[in-house]
Amino acid sequence: MAISAQAVKELRERTGAGMMDCKRALEETAGDMEKAIDLLRERGVAKAAKKSGRIAAEGLTATAVAGNVAAVVEVNCETDFVGKNPEFQALVKDIAEHVVSQRPASVEEALEQPFKGAGETLGHVINEKIATIGENISFRRFALSEKTDNGAFGAYLHMGGRIGVLVTLEGTQDETLARDLGMHAAASNPRFANREEVSADEIEREREVLKNQALAEGKPANIVEKMVEGRLSKFFEEYVLVEQPFVKDTDKKVAVLLKEAGATLKGFARFQVGEGIEKKQEDFAAEVMAQVNKQ
Repeated sequence: MAISAQAVKELRERTGAGMMDCKRALEETAGDMEKAIDLLRERGVAKAAKKSGRIAAEGLTATAVAGNVAAVVEVNCETDFVGKNPEFQALVKDIAEHVVSQRPASVEEALEQPFKGAGETLGHVINEKIATIGENISFRRFALSEKTDNGAFGAYLHMGGRIGVLVTLEGTQDETLARDLGMHAAASNPRFANREEVSADEIEREREVLKNQALAEGKPANIVEKMVEGRLSKFFEEYVLVEQPFVKDTDKKVAVLLKEAGATLKGFARFQVGEGIEKKQEDFAAEVMAQVNKQ
């Protein structure tokens, strides 16, 4: 089958492998992106296992806390210029406060709710801002969390809101610890809070990749299984928050930090602006030439 240049480009960006290696992997897997990633990893060609989305759209994240409820939201705009606009920044904060006060089940429901419980809908408020600011504005996603009285929220914004994290702890009211873990999640980009969140299918897929990788390295079959389990532990350490080395003290894992505080991690949400959104590629040189040719 024909493999598009865009697919090769995406695979190269996600793995760090060479262009021809990416093209061959896609051809051998009939264009299946995830299988191609696994194949490159098995061959030791992929330089990175993470499948983090590319930063594509502009905008901001914001957090809001009201009592035992907290939220983190992502709102997108078209340009970085608008992302720095105080009016847009105020809107993003207002949307976070709306989510906390109204507790919608989805973005669609939130847009239909009266803004902060009164007057026009949130959707109407956003449309008015679109008319005022002159750019498309999209309320993309949110995460809501609740805690008990013996819990703590860690709300952390990085790079002026380009990354927003909300951590929820139970068993402690230490907001400094919760915020430190929010900062940790912003830096380390975990995918799961604990091992229980990792699906059996994902673990089996990782185990298969690691097994084929070890066999391809020429390791004896009788020790491959032990090697796979050892390498699987490194997978958990990379992607599971509680098993990661704490960024402010890498000799100590997050799980140990929590145990010392008598706390448990209830959950976390981490939003990176534009993650996974394909951004239009602008060819300014071609644009200029087109204008010149018209003259």
